[in-house]
Order: sequence, then structure tokens, then C-alpha cells
Amino acid sequence: MRVVAKFGGTSLGTGDRISRAADSIEAAVADGHELAVVASAMGSTTDDLLEEITFDASEADRAEIVSMGERTSVRMLKAALSARGVDATFLEPGADDWPVVTNEYGEVDAETTRERARALLDTLDDTVPVLTGFLAEGPDGTVSTLGRGGSDTTAVMLGTYMDADEVVIVTDVEGVMTGDPHAVEGARNVGEISVDELRNLSFRGAEVVAPSALSYKDASLDVRVVHYQHGDLLTGGTTIEGTFENLVDLRERPLACLTVAGRSIRNEPGVVQSLAGALGDADINIDVVASGLDSVTLYVDTDEAAEAENILHQQVIEHPVVASVTVDEPLAIIRLTGGELPTQPGIIHEIVEPFAEERIQIHDLVTSATSVAIVVAWPDRERSLELVQDLF
Repeated sequence: MRVVAKFGGTSLGTGDRISRAADSIEAAVADGHELAVVASAMGSTTDDLLEEITFDASEADRAEIVSMGERTSVRMLKAALSARGVDATFLEPGADDWPVVTNEYGEVDAETTRERARALLDTLDDTVPVLTGFLAEGPDGTVSTLGRGGSDTTAVMLGTYMDADEVVIVTDVEGVMTGDPHAVEGARNVGEISVDELRNLSFRGAEVVAPSALSYKDASLDVRVVHYQHGDLLTGGTTIEGTFENLVDLRERPLACLTVAGRSIRNEPGVVQSLAGALGDADINIDVVASGLDSVTLYVDTDEAAEAENILHQQVIEHPVVASVTVDEPLAIIRLTGGELPTQPGIIHEIVEPFAEERIQIHDLVTSATSVAIVVAWPDRERSLELVQDLF
């Protein structure tokens, strides 16, 4: 089996942990597996170096300085492997065999990187390459960086380009947990999770695998997260399934928009829960929720609009902070799901601009970590769908 193993900063934070990492690599090689290893900077080295740059350093100088964390890690890990009789070599930007290259805009040059990663395959029979994570080589040969979570990106990208069977992310958690084990009792490991589920968790504070890394995952590549104390690179942890895809979908039935207004309603504990709960008790499904400081908007099927309005009006009467409820219908909703949508600079502008040019009013725009929902008037639905399909 061909495996790309990425060791995070915590898993390489001390000499003992580096030895543990080397033991797990040695065991996998002894079992006949091909390994490429990606190493992060030891512990908090990168953050520590960044904090010490208190002067006006250029981007090129900053990249060279922070690269020292990863450069040290690969040398330490290579030395630990050599001490165990494992034939290993370390690779960093500037080396002849270095694979990860960026263009003049600082973006990964996918074609060149894929080419170089494929060339690296020829060495796996004889040696274990230990590569610096997070770092790349610019078109002029200088060091550049891949941003936060860059070591994850290096690992998953190389796993895809090298036709690996699996990428193993070695970190300080035993995979994805049902909750923060430091904050809740009884947290347990989740055996499997989809890329979309993990991306949503990641953007809401669960730091397991960088979401940007998973955009490089293809359907044939398994990605697994294990604890550095686990010891076995090939078992346990959480398997991340699926791939990001851009899917454009038009809801077939029209929606009604119910807007509940009230001064600073968003800051009133329990009000939104009460509104949604009342509709839920009546078996009315809420398709989309949006909120502002002084209003909450709930979208439901038009067939249920009258009942929903009466239910919400009762809530208006019962809650002094809520002033009124209004209904607007029929509306259509187009959803764009997947990829890096809400985090791509300028993506919302790209979506909205064609609507402005066509003089189509967007009634609402609701974003999450993995999707954008566009609400338009029902008669505008087909042209709106075409505009989004043209973009993606």
C-alpha cells in the first residue's frame, strides 16, 4: 500500500515524540508499504518565530524565517529514521526532487507539482522521502508558504498526485470526536465522516484537518486522522469520506418568506428557538433561516405559509420583544454547494454580478461553510438557475 503520512506539530513536539513517529514509519516500511512523509514544524515553532518578527520584514524574508521550523523537523525525523536503519532522505524547497511549486500569484502550480510528485514515485521503492509541510517553491526559486493548515494541504495534494491509497494525518486527537473531550464528558471517536461534515465543523472551530486541504482529495484517496500515541499508521482513527463537488440545485416547489420583526430580536435568548420550535411542533419544515439584528426570516413551503403565519403570529402575541410577522411569496431558492465557496475571495461578487446585470433582484443570500443559497422571485427562477450554472 502507498501511504502519505503527515505528522503535525504536536506529534513532533519533543524528541520522544519524534522517536515515536519514526517507530511507526519503520513498522509500516517493514510491512512492505511505500511511504512518503510530510512533517510540520515541531510544536509551536512557527508561531514562536512569527511572534519574534517585530520588525518590518518583507514577505520573502518572513517565509524564509518561518520555514526554519519545518526544515528542522525533517532533519530530525530523517535522522531518527536513519538511526533505525530506514533509508530516508529529507526534501525542502530548493532541492532537486522538491515537488510543490507555486506560480507568480502564490497559488499552487498544479500541473508542475503533479509532474514532480509523479517523479517522486520512482524513489519510494528505495527510500522514505521526508518533506517539509507548509512550504512551497516559488517560480523564482524562493520559498513561499501555503498558509494555515499548509502541511495538511501538502499531504493531501501529494497523496492525490502520487496516486496514494491513503493519507494519514497524525495529530493530537484520536480522529474526529463527538465533542471536545476537554469540555464534555463521554466524547468518543467518530469512525467515519464526510468531507462536507468535517468542513462545517472545521469552520466552526474544530481544528482536525484544514478544509483547504480536503479540496485536493479525490474519490479514490482515503484520508484518515489518528492520534500520535496510537502507534499504528494503518489502523484506527477517523476516515474522511467523499469529495467536494460544486452542485447547483433549484428547489422544485416555491417557498414563502415569513419575516418576524422585533427590536434587537437576535440578542434575545430563546426567541429564535421558540419560533422554530412552534413550527416544528406543527410539522412545518423550515427550509432556510436568516437573521438580522431586528428580524428573523424563515422560509417554508408555500402550501404551509398560512398555517405558519398564524403560528408565528401567536408567538408575536406571546413575546413582547417581537413586534410583527409578514409573508412574502412565492419565492425560489437556488443552492450552490461544495468546494471552497464562501471562503474564496470575491466569490459572492462573482455570484451576484450576473444577477445585477440581468436586473434580477436577490431577495436573500444565505451562506454556510459549504453552500450559498440564493432566493429570488419565483418567475425569475429558471433564468437565475442558468446564471449560476454558467458560473459553476
